[in-house]
Amino acid sequence: MSDKLTEIMAWKRHEIAPFIRAVSAAELSRLDATLPRPPSFAAALQRADGKLAVISEIKRRSPSAGDIKAGASAVAQAVRYQSAGADALSVLTDEKFFGGTLDDLHDVTAHFRTTPPARPCIRKDFFVHPIQVLQARAAGASAILIIVRALTDEEMKTLAAAANAAGLDALFEIHAEPEIARALAHGARIIGVNNRDLSTFTTDLGLSERLIPLFPSYVTAVSESGIHTAADAARVRATGAHAVLVGEALMKAADPAALLSAFRST
Repeated sequence: MSDKLTEIMAWKRHEIAPFIRAVSAAELSRLDATLPRPPSFAAALQRADGKLAVISEIKRRSPSAGDIKAGASAVAQAVRYQSAGADALSVLTDEKFFGGTLDDLHDVTAHFRTTPPARPCIRKDFFVHPIQVLQARAAGASAILIIVRALTDEEMKTLAAAANAAGLDALFEIHAEPEIARALAHGARIIGVNNRDLSTFTTDLGLSERLIPLFPSYVTAVSESGIHTAADAARVRATGAHAVLVGEALMKAADPAALLSAFRST
């Protein structure tokens, strides 16, 4: 694990320590049964027209880019993405490193419940315990993130089971070939290649080119980070990517709809 990712994960474990308690599959299932059913994240990434799906990310800042859109309203940004035709949203809920909050996710999903068409939202955070899965489901998420290199196999098994009990999809994020097998061993059906090396913060789309062709045919492939132009989207699409996850470029775009259209034109 990279130094920065080690730092982030150590902080996350410290941050959630006061809230940790036993969370059973039965409790997660009961919660799922009592709450409105969120739209399917997995289905949104498989467009009927066969074009590239776009997961549009709400991200105010990052360790690599610094401030991207400081003070941005999560709901206002969600409305822009909704109007632009985003297939799904990624809502960053880590505050210390990315400037997000769990309230952002709750507010965005509440907006979608009252103003269709709804878009599925993944809670983008550093998951280590099922209590975070419970929080995600309570806030209206459709999916959670599982960062393979940051977790033990036992932790991944626990998180994947918790997501399943809560009725949530899981995006397994990888950065190296051995992590594909680890993700698949825990039932991964959606795998994202993070093109950004968290140890150096360099971005290499060649990583998607090398790894996505190794995925089984039943896996939905996502290319994450470093997608700024139609040419970037075309490059990862050619590798077999079904979707791209884009944050910085869309946060800064004057016309998100035009950029999404360019991505899908590949």
